[in-house]
Amino acid sequence: MATTTYSDCPVYDSTPLYDRSSLAGLEEDIRTVAATWFDHEAHDSVTEFVAHYPLTYVEFRPDDRYSRATRYEMAQLLRAFLLKEIHGWTHETALATYLTQRPKLREQLCLEMVPDQSTLWRSWHERFTTDLRKSVETVARMILIKAQDAGVAVPREPARKLQHHDGKSGESESDDQTTLEQAAKLTDHVSRIVFPAFSLDRGDGCEIHENAYWGLQTYLGLREQLAANEGARSFVYESTRDRTPLGHAHRDHIRDLSIEQIREMYRQAIRHLIGEVAETEQFFQAGIVAIDITEADPFTGNRTGYEDEIIGTKEQTDEYAYQWATVQLVGNAVPLVLDARPVRKGESRKDIVEDLLDSAEELVHVDNVLMDREFDSQHVLEMISQRGLSYVVPKRMQTSEKAQAKRLLQRDQDRYETDRKLHLGKNEWHETTLIYRRKEDSEHDDHRQYSVFMSNRGGSFLTEYRYRWEIESGYRSIKRFMAATTSTDFGLRFFYFAFACLLYSIWRAIDLLVQAELTGEYERSPMLTADNTLTLLKK
Repeated sequence: MATTTYSDCPVYDSTPLYDRSSLAGLEEDIRTVAATWFDHEAHDSVTEFVAHYPLTYVEFRPDDRYSRATRYEMAQLLRAFLLKEIHGWTHETALATYLTQRPKLREQLCLEMVPDQSTLWRSWHERFTTDLRKSVETVARMILIKAQDAGVAVPREPARKLQHHDGKSGESESDDQTTLEQAAKLTDHVSRIVFPAFSLDRGDGCEIHENAYWGLQTYLGLREQLAANEGARSFVYESTRDRTPLGHAHRDHIRDLSIEQIREMYRQAIRHLIGEVAETEQFFQAGIVAIDITEADPFTGNRTGYEDEIIGTKEQTDEYAYQWATVQLVGNAVPLVLDARPVRKGESRKDIVEDLLDSAEELVHVDNVLMDREFDSQHVLEMISQRGLSYVVPKRMQTSEKAQAKRLLQRDQDRYETDRKLHLGKNEWHETTLIYRRKEDSEHDDHRQYSVFMSNRGGSFLTEYRYRWEIESGYRSIKRFMAATTSTDFGLRFFYFAFACLLYSIWRAIDLLVQAELTGEYERSPMLTADNTLTLLKK
């Protein structure tokens, strides 16, 4: 039901395998369906979800205080009050007006007559039990969060902490102090597991403990644009250690690490991190990964001798920058950066994607790969298909795509799919599907209203592409965690980026663990701030 367009909903018979009157069971059912329902491109309305969710199997009798015959069934009233809660109306009159003005919705709810304000008030306060009212509030909040996470417009901003109308928080919710206390405990646990994956190989007898170096590197991420020398001087006073490294010594040890050593240590740390979060029910191993390339701030110094490392930006400009590629979990999964690597001049996009997918598939099960249009090479797509994976990639519009878009514009057609064979050479072809989609509220009035995507699983996977924006928001946080430097040392630059990716992944993993511990759920909007996590790691 959740993965197809609207159709007749299934009707459940009573079985001894579940309790039809369990409100906790109903909440879990709705959470499960909503998490998938809104991912379908045809499902773009919370009102439609409320109207279509099947309630035939639910037994409301234990939570119905009325024993006499009534005009309105409990399922009808539940849907109505869900709409009231979703919109945040405090008075029943607004709900009655809303239903009166929407005959199609009344038909979907099987309401021949709209209940008046007094009937609605009595139904909520006298007919519904306290537990049922709380379930309505819980479910409404849950629907709003799942819809918002999927990019669906919602009538109001959902509270990430549930507050019941009686002024008491839900039992599973906790105040900020409890959240921080739980985060402190988990941060200490996670850091003891993750950081030992990193080693400077300094030999025996060193006076400064190696953890002091990782403490300093974490401290550098606490403040934007903080370089090692300045950070090391401040860290002397902030740290509880007797000895802390000097800035130049810290940089020298990092420079001794090769790119492959850094990557191997990073992958080992992420493997430990996944081992921790995978023990929770809220962690989704199978899923979607996004591959992308980000660039550092434009390089303004002399790059003579470093032309293969300080390469041009992705945009066609005369600027130069270091570039890094990553593969990250997106979708419903916790957004961990599974691997990172530098991008050098002359490397093919196919080699970069293949390298990152090798790492990702060693760590998690991968189903679908999302990439930007710079990866629209037929050889990249063929390699992904050969692995048995699906992909969604925007295509740069060439002459034939522009001509097709113009024809669609003339026909006022919003969407179009067609099969295409892409030439691989030596009479070999890669078969894909082109999906043309008109952009909403486009600033253009010509063929540029359309975007073209490629997928080896047809247009049904196109809705997943909106998850790719998560990697862009992740990059913003990652760059916030990076130490500042003017050094041209490629290894040092990459280490700073990789360590920032690790701090970001630790933050998101600890946030998942805190949410799972305190609420039993996981929402992609973090409960714990990045600054809180960095401060706890520093301590």
